[in-house]
Amino acid sequence: MFILKTESLTKKYGSESQPIYALRDLNMSVEAGEFVAIMGPSGSGKSTALYLMGGLDRPTSGHVWLRDKDITTMNDDALSKVRRESIGFVFQFFNLIPVLTAVENVAMPLILDGVPRPQALERAEAALKQVDLANRASHRPSELSGGQQQRAAIARALAAKPAIILADEPTGNLDSRSSDEVVAVLRRTVDDFGQTLVLVTHDPRVAAHADRIVFIKDGNIVDENRLKGADRAEQIREKLGRVAMSEG
Repeated sequence: MFILKTESLTKKYGSESQPIYALRDLNMSVEAGEFVAIMGPSGSGKSTALYLMGGLDRPTSGHVWLRDKDITTMNDDALSKVRRESIGFVFQFFNLIPVLTAVENVAMPLILDGVPRPQALERAEAALKQVDLANRASHRPSELSGGQQQRAAIARALAAKPAIILADEPTGNLDSRSSDEVVAVLRRTVDDFGQTLVLVTHDPRVAAHADRIVFIKDGNIVDENRLKGADRAEQIREKLGRVAMSEG
């Protein structure tokens, strides 16, 4: 059963006579407990797709279904409620509040959403444990490595117990070792906790952890793969090369 589905999702800029399509008739679905990576050349529309899926932007036309709800027809208040309760976001930059500890950063969105502070902190501690950061709960962002800060950001997304996590280049600001740690944590949230995850990345090594890879070019899906074997990253690298060289 799908958690998220797009139908003819389109995002257009410019005038009617000279339209510029960031995304054009995108149709894809994500099953419960699935880890999907979205890849493509720079400017292909992959981040636009993710922002529309999460209700952070409005499409020109088309629909986004989150379970049985069409979020594209919701007003701003209803959409904000869905984002808070059902969608977790992880971005390239961690967006942690410098003066708060890791556990306070994770708990803050819950507190702002009306969860009593003791309960919010309890859920935040559980989320930090889930990302192997329980021993750094009392540390401020400046006392954490880049990888640890991103894991705190992932815990913040997990604490709300979302239906799906949308991650936009979550390892793009990290070195290779920290990147490996972060993607391993994300993979484990799927395998051990049944989390559903859609991740945009340019890194074949990161995408190699996904169950399925969707390749986008010029706002369209041009290929999908469930790659197998030990050389998944190399297969993805070769596929990206072919996608980039193909006609749009």
